[in-house]
Amino acid sequence: MKIAFFGSSLVSSYWNGAATYYRGLLSALAALGHDITFYEPDAFDRQRHRDLSDPDWARVIVYPATSDGWRRAVEAASRSADLIAKASGVGVFDVELEMAMPALGRSGLITVYWDVDAPATLSSMAADERHHLRAMIPRYELVLTYGGGEPVVSAYRKFGARVCLPVYNAVDPKTHYPVAARPEYRCDLSFLGNRLPDREARVEAFFLHAAQLLPDRHFLLAGAGWEGKSVAPNVRIAGHVGSGSHNAFFCSALATLNVNRLSMAQYGYSPPTRIFEAAGAAACVISDAWEGIEQFLAPGQEILVAENGTAVAALLSRLTPREVKRIGRAAKSRVLAEHTYAHRAQQVVEILDMATSTSEAAK
Repeated sequence: MKIAFFGSSLVSSYWNGAATYYRGLLSALAALGHDITFYEPDAFDRQRHRDLSDPDWARVIVYPATSDGWRRAVEAASRSADLIAKASGVGVFDVELEMAMPALGRSGLITVYWDVDAPATLSSMAADERHHLRAMIPRYELVLTYGGGEPVVSAYRKFGARVCLPVYNAVDPKTHYPVAARPEYRCDLSFLGNRLPDREARVEAFFLHAAQLLPDRHFLLAGAGWEGKSVAPNVRIAGHVGSGSHNAFFCSALATLNVNRLSMAQYGYSPPTRIFEAAGAAACVISDAWEGIEQFLAPGQEILVAENGTAVAALLSRLTPREVKRIGRAAKSRVLAEHTYAHRAQQVVEILDMATSTSEAAK
């Protein structure tokens, strides 16, 4: 199929946590023979912070972040695509794009709303009876999400989604794998994530509180936006870490922490890209607790789970290098066996086959 995908950015992970997901999944779909064109706006200074050259498996079209820019991009995409997907969180003209896609009206064109932050989207829709997606969701052929499980699927069905299925994050073994540690990332516990309103309080509770409880241990806080944050003396702030350095980041710490944003934790079944990236690098991951985590990694064997910062500190204080290696190797083995983007791409192919068959049967 010729797939036109509208997302935040494929070539830059700057303030763009979905980049790994887009790259892994779309490159795996290209490997199966699909033709990928990725449309992204020239916005948020991302083009100046590129960490990926235009790949050979996709055409990247950067359109002006203007009213005319997005319209021309949609017109160009709709002329030749078999499937056109609008991801959530493009960042500019999201409402206009989400309303334009279902109205394209060309026979044989499959329209997909691809939600990369379903808990937040659903919360917004539930709080606003006039939310534009309430009218638009029933008009998309497919709603795909990268997390949320049955709670998200049920919520989308209540809003009229014809088909809603999760296509979870995963690992690309070609880009995430064990590497040598780097001095600038050495620490006892690391955390990588941008500073966002519904994440900051949980980072304080799980990460910074643990640092206060273990003043003799070293903590590394990375991601855009943390500069200027008041932290304990044993916490270093690393700033934005480009995707090319993620392997070294995960492999340089005794353990790395995952903290789901509040909405993701509440819905459950929402493993972020960082868990799979770290597992692919054979890192030992400590995660906050959320429903469904055992569907992806076995607690206590392939991942460590903590209810709060006190529990994080307790786990970290008794971790040994031998235990770290055992957990990291087990996690790597599990994700390579069950959670690669090749697995996810095959799932998408099956979904598209079903959608195509349904569309043809309706003619």
